[in-house]
Amino acid sequence: MNRSRMPFWVSNDPAIRKRSCSMLMERAKTIHHLLMFLCLMTAGWIMSVGIVNAQSVENTGVVIAGRLDANINSGSVRILKGWIEDADQRGASLFVLELNTSGGRLDETRDLVGAIRGSNVPVVVFVTPSDARAVAAGTFVVVAGHIAAMTPGARIGAVPPSDDWREDFLRTMGSRETRDAATLLRGIASERGRNAEALDRTIFQGISYSAEEAVRLEIVDFSANDVPDLLTKIDGFGVTVAGAERTLITTNAVVEWVETTRVQRFMRWLADPQLLFFMLTFGGFLVLFELLNPGGWAAGATGVVLLLLTFLALGSMPVNWVGVSLIVGGLILIFIEIYSPAWGGFGLAGGISFVLGGFLLFGDSSVPGLPAPEVRVDIRVLALVSVLLAVPLIGLGYSARKSRNIRIVPRNDQIMGQPGVVRKALNPKGTVQVANELWTAESDTGVTIQSGDTVIVSEVEGVTLKVAREASVGSEQAAVIENNRSL
Repeated sequence: MNRSRMPFWVSNDPAIRKRSCSMLMERAKTIHHLLMFLCLMTAGWIMSVGIVNAQSVENTGVVIAGRLDANINSGSVRILKGWIEDADQRGASLFVLELNTSGGRLDETRDLVGAIRGSNVPVVVFVTPSDARAVAAGTFVVVAGHIAAMTPGARIGAVPPSDDWREDFLRTMGSRETRDAATLLRGIASERGRNAEALDRTIFQGISYSAEEAVRLEIVDFSANDVPDLLTKIDGFGVTVAGAERTLITTNAVVEWVETTRVQRFMRWLADPQLLFFMLTFGGFLVLFELLNPGGWAAGATGVVLLLLTFLALGSMPVNWVGVSLIVGGLILIFIEIYSPAWGGFGLAGGISFVLGGFLLFGDSSVPGLPAPEVRVDIRVLALVSVLLAVPLIGLGYSARKSRNIRIVPRNDQIMGQPGVVRKALNPKGTVQVANELWTAESDTGVTIQSGDTVIVSEVEGVTLKVAREASVGSEQAAVIENNRSL
């Protein structure tokens, strides 16, 4: 065996064994140092990631801010929820919502309140500028914020009641919807540590509060002139977010404003009751016009586009689908009347159905004590559209009814008795020109008729004409020709 290849523990030479042990110890120390270095690097990386993440959540100094200056509906709720999610994903330290609203539907308000309460980013609801208000459903949104603030001169609470509203309220204040709304508001106030009793009065007594009163009654936390003033005042303020206590650090915070997209602005512009009624009506009318006059494409395509946009926008409106059905049904009845005109019953029923549908197109989403902004088709718009629609429909109906009295004369009857010129001599068959058309013709008497002679059509047999020389047509034969035309 080669002794130089033997393991050191087999060797009997003490020098070899000592040198080998020293080499192993050196290697072990090197590996130990390498492992320690790797462990330190890993720990440092983990700590740095944790610090960066913690800073991105709490200490980035970035504040996302957006503004809602509209009613609370499905469209605005989607926009606000998108802003809150964007602030969370970007690791913002705060989301500030500038609010100015006349309220909205309670269902959408619940959805928005749930998004604020479940946010991982502190949400500050700021009622501004000085003439702004957060009334009716807007009160729920302000109270739901982790921090609530108002500009001096702003108002929160109930919509100023009219006499009619007050009578209706006193009659229905004990309704289930009102009690549910009050329970929701008290629950939010209790969670945020706000004055539930004062907020209850906004529903059951129709009371509204100024910014100074709201701060004094602990309905909101701060009164501020603008966003920079607000950030200065809330610096160091403690809030509970997603079950965890958090202290806000807003000194020297960078405010980044978010805006609505073009699509969102277009959808908000589209969600107008008068515009939607116009689009639904004339979209249906153009489709019916295309059905009555097939062959084109502009009217039908325009009508389909208008209807698609209408139904897209109706998804964010408190639409009454019974009203939509009445409008569509009325247009169908009018179409039947035009297409198969009778005594006018279908047209009359269609007109009544159309007017009722426009009147009932949007439902009342108000809750007693929590009135929502009125969404309905203006009676003047309804009358104008009805007149504009009735004029062409009456014209179409008159034309259709008049066309029923028109007698359609067959082509053969039109040719009977017409004069013609022989283009190819009839011996007895040849060619004649009648009514600017060339026909195969045959002399009815069998005699030869020369080219250029004038003939009269006496009979039509398929695609062949029987003709007689004009000079030879007597009164009796002319009577027979006339009789054949009248058959």
